[in-house]
Amino acid sequence: MIAVRNLTKKYAHNVAVDRISFEVAKGQIVGFLGPNGAGKTTTMRVLTCFLPPTSGSASVAGFDVLEQPIEVKRRIGYLPETPPLYLEMRTSEYLTFVGKIKGLRGAELAKRVNYVLERCAVADVKDRVLGKLSKGYRQRVGLAQAIIHNPDVLILDEPTAGLDPKQINETRDLIKSLAGDHTIILSTHILPEVEQTCQQVIIINKGKLVATDSVNNLQNRARGAGSVLVEIASRNGPLDPAAAKNRLELVLGVTRVLPRTSRANFLTFEIEGKNDLAIRGDLVRAIVAAGWDLNELRTASVSLEEIFLQLTNPPTDNSESKQNSATDRAAAGV
Repeated sequence: MIAVRNLTKKYAHNVAVDRISFEVAKGQIVGFLGPNGAGKTTTMRVLTCFLPPTSGSASVAGFDVLEQPIEVKRRIGYLPETPPLYLEMRTSEYLTFVGKIKGLRGAELAKRVNYVLERCAVADVKDRVLGKLSKGYRQRVGLAQAIIHNPDVLILDEPTAGLDPKQINETRDLIKSLAGDHTIILSTHILPEVEQTCQQVIIINKGKLVATDSVNNLQNRARGAGSVLVEIASRNGPLDPAAAKNRLELVLGVTRVLPRTSRANFLTFEIEGKNDLAIRGDLVRAIVAAGWDLNELRTASVSLEEIFLQLTNPPTDNSESKQNSATDRAAAGV
């Protein structure tokens, strides 16, 4: 559905996007991550045909963003971080206006307006002036304008920025419900949101692609497939953490034992093993032979936040400049 090959975008001597390549399959939700100024918004604006690439190529639904921009725009719905709203208009009036710009007419236009009002849960404010709506409602109206023409691809830039926890959950559920019908690229700094919503993650840093994979595969690569967490306990008084660590390090295939928590008669360790050796059975036998209770043994997980910090440097703010709301409206095609 989306194919990017060696995409580069330069501003004078500054390289905002540096030869990145990735693909997004039809119906997927993909998290697009990176520090501030990493090149995320620039990439999105190239995909929406608002900015031309300096070199490389990008295509959406088989259409090249440079050679066939009109066809690309017909197949994209875009929600920038600041929704492209005309605050003096009423909700239904605005959505009708956007629908006409997107080529809808007559009964089909009325049908789509009613559909997105219901789908995005803004039907109850259809006659309200946009400037008087809450941040959450404005965000949902912004999403409604992005899907009114039933695009193949949705590009969402920080769709939950500034929302309260309840509004974040509502918006997240709405985005998840749109998967399958639409291919979605989601840019956000809320990493647990990506873990819960996205099937694939693309991470860029300083304009360069540093990772693209599923969340599960990134976690396995970051921690190692042979890592497990074990919690042991003793019925005979407190455990000696150093002695327990030394005992576990003797198990065949164990490469490292990392203490995690220590409380009363309980100890937790993260244990790394060689990827080609199953260490669980030998660990259980060693724990039982030592006279300890095994309270828990599970695969060690690593959060997306940890992976993100491993792959990126502290953010810089000199690669991309902020655009005003008029720019965002133009990028959204409104």
